[in-house]
Amino acid sequence: MTTLPQRPHTALLVIDVQNGVMAPSSPNREAVIANIGTLIDRARAAEVPVIWVQHQDEELVPGTESWAYVPQLKRHHDEPLVAKSYRDSFEDTDLESVLKDRGVGRLLVTGAQSDFCIRSTLHGALARGYDATLVADAHTTEDLTEYGAPAPEQVIAHTNLYWSGQHAPGRRGGIVTTADISF
Repeated sequence: MTTLPQRPHTALLVIDVQNGVMAPSSPNREAVIANIGTLIDRARAAEVPVIWVQHQDEELVPGTESWAYVPQLKRHHDEPLVAKSYRDSFEDTDLESVLKDRGVGRLLVTGAQSDFCIRSTLHGALARGYDATLVADAHTTEDLTEYGAPAPEQVIAHTNLYWSGQHAPGRRGGIVTTADISF
């Protein structure tokens, strides 16, 4: 259904699964990382592009431990790595050209944080003509209740709820679980 002509392929986006982003307080942290690992393995086996997105700013400085991806997930040297400085993975990055070069019009989105970079990237993808599916059990967020946010479990559930029915003319959102994905 994507509105991007000549882009029949799907890609797996792995967004910000970095040491400094994946807080110990993130709900189901280890299960989310394991689900993303499972999806990466399946995507590679099916020759589906795995696109890594890595945030950098004053707290996530390139080359530091907090900036690095969690040790459980290993990027292959031939898999694109998109550096970003904004919540939307498309904003001021080369993600669009990486996807265009691979004929990608459909995205499976995983990573962190549900209420920031995941949400912004999903909306950014849909607005740019992509079908964007959220993997419901492969994203998480940290506990920001001290700042007035809902509990992280509620943030994750709400993100899954509102994205489950998301669509636009010629494009669709939606959610799927790791177990239900076949490439």
